[in-house]
Amino acid sequence: QVQLVESGGGLVQAGGSLRLSCAASGRRFSNSDSGWFRQAPGKEREFVAAIRWSDSSTYYADSVKGRFTISRDNAKNSVYLQMDSLKPEDTAVYYCAARRTYYPLSSGITRSEQYDVWGQGTQVTVSY
Repeated sequence: QVQLVESGGGLVQAGGSLRLSCAASGRRFSNSDSGWFRQAPGKEREFVAAIRWSDSSTYYADSVKGRFTISRDNAKNSVYLQMDSLKPEDTAVYYCAARRTYYPLSSGITRSEQYDVWGQGTQVTVSY
């Protein structure tokens, strides 16, 4: 297991950009699928993006596809979420997570209950 710490959140105007970072502390971050989830006030946590360890394939929620980009730099033990063309509805606390258990492609990669290591979250606020 690794400890994950998110950073890079903040307040931006609609149309702006933010780059979120998820850094592993303690042990090396490796052999794990990684994902980003978000939770707005009064709402349930929802899937945003994920990157698969085996082939680096990426997955995105329809609401962010074409605007967000997930990437991973294993040498730096970090996962990133580049957020462009931000909208007010993107406002939420963003969490990075790792799925340590291997899952086949048929299992999907969007279910939060499959992830077992979570960061503390970073606030993203997008104004009009």
